[in-house]
Amino acid sequence: MKNLFILLSLGLSSACAMAGSAFTDAEDAVTYRQHSFQLIRHNFVDLGDMMRGKVPFDAKRAEKRADALASLTTLPWEAFEVPGADKVKSEAKADIWKNLQDFQQKAQQFQTDALALQTAAKSGDQATIKPAFGNFAKNCKACHDQYKAD
Repeated sequence: MKNLFILLSLGLSSACAMAGSAFTDAEDAVTYRQHSFQLIRHNFVDLGDMMRGKVPFDAKRAEKRADALASLTTLPWEAFEVPGADKVKSEAKADIWKNLQDFQQKAQQFQTDALALQTAAKSGDQATIKPAFGNFAKNCKACHDQYKAD
């Protein structure tokens, strides 16, 4: 009976620890953030191609991409705070964890930029969307320059 109680206690403790995180371990967190960034990249590139005239501008598709970016840009950040995530091999530079507050501020700005882009895209006017996209892209690149290894 005592052993059963110990096993149940350990099981509940593990379940509580797992409930505090959406990730099973640091590698899972890194995979999650990488997939999140891939989805951001897909929507970013499609919208960017429209802004640069590489593909015809489609107001509905632009709005769809901007809506997706507004949601997707909220996803990857918690995965950087999972214990051990800084030790898993990835393109994330160690500077992220040395300057976590700055990195988090850049992440917040990225999300704010995505919301501004979403608002601009609702206009359906490429001339209105283009500067919002440019600002979004500029801030995205600045973070990559500082915190992503090539």
